[in-house]
Amino acid sequence: MRETLTDLARRAGGLALTMLVVSFLVFLTLELNVEGVAVKVLGQFSTPDQRHAWLSENGYLDPFAIRYLRWLADFVRGHWGTSTYYHEDILKLILPRLGASAILAGGALLVMIPMSLILGVAAGAKEGSALDRSISLVSIVTTSIPEFATAVFLSAVFVIGLGWLPGVSTMAAGLSLRELILPVSVLALASTGYIARMTRASMAEVMAQPYIRMARLKGASPARIILGHALRNALITPVTVIMLQIPWILSGVMVVEVFFAYRGFGTLLYQASLNADVYLVEACAMVSVLAVVVSQTIADLIYVRLDPRLAPGGGRHS
Repeated sequence: MRETLTDLARRAGGLALTMLVVSFLVFLTLELNVEGVAVKVLGQFSTPDQRHAWLSENGYLDPFAIRYLRWLADFVRGHWGTSTYYHEDILKLILPRLGASAILAGGALLVMIPMSLILGVAAGAKEGSALDRSISLVSIVTTSIPEFATAVFLSAVFVIGLGWLPGVSTMAAGLSLRELILPVSVLALASTGYIARMTRASMAEVMAQPYIRMARLKGASPARIILGHALRNALITPVTVIMLQIPWILSGVMVVEVFFAYRGFGTLLYQASLNADVYLVEACAMVSVLAVVVSQTIADLIYVRLDPRLAPGGGRHS
C-alpha cells in the first residue's frame, strides 16, 4: 500500500513538474515582449502613451519572474483573463468548446478502439494469412493519409457524390448524430490502422509463446486460446498505444473542426491564433498540455494494471 501511494505521489509530482515547465515556456513565448502584448490587446493603432499606461495599469512593468508567478497563481485559481477578441471570460468561453470537442473525440474513440482491436486480434491470430495481409494493407493505407486528405475524400464521396451527409457540422439546431458521422469517421480512420497494426504485432508475438502451444496441444479451442490465454497479454501494448493516440487526436481535432466548421476547442484555438488573442492562446495551450499529461499518466496506470510486474515490488515474487 505504501509503495502504491509512493508511486502515485511520484507520478503526481512528475505531472506537476511537467505542467510547471510548460507553463513557463508558454508564458515566456507569449509575454516576454510586453510591448507586443500591449499591441495585441490594444490594437496596432494604439499610441505609445496608451500602451505604456496599459502596461503600468496591468502590472507589466514588474520583473518577469513576478509577472510569471502572478499569472501562474491566477491560472491555478481559474482566473484566466478576458479574451481580447471575443470579449468574454476565457474560462466560460473554453468550457463549452471543450465539451463539444470531447463529444467529437469520444465518438472517434468509441469507433476506433473496438474496430482496431478486433482487426488487430484477427490479423495476429492468423499471422501470414490472406486476412492478415488484407488488414495490414488497409491499415497502412489509412494511417498514411493525413486527416485533411481523408476529410476531402469522404466529403467528395458522401457529400458531393452521394449527397447522403451534410458537408458541415455546425450543430446549429443542436446535437446532430448525422453531422457527427463525417468528422468522427475522419478522426477514427487516422488512428485505427496504426492501433490495429500494433495489436496485430502484439497478438502475433503472444500466439507464438510456449503456453499458447501447450494450450493447443491440450485441445483448447481457438476461441478459448484467444479469449482465455492470449488476449490479456496481447492488450498491454495496444492499450498503451491507444492512450498515446490522444495527443494525435487532439491535433487532428483542430484540423477536422476547422474543415467541418465544428465549434469546438480546436476551432477556438485556431481562431485565437489567427486573431493574436494572447490570453486565449495561453489558456488553450495549458489546457491542451494538461489533457496530454493526464492521458499519459492514465496510460502508465493502466499499463501497470495489465502487467503487475511493472508495479513497485511487482517483480519480487516470481
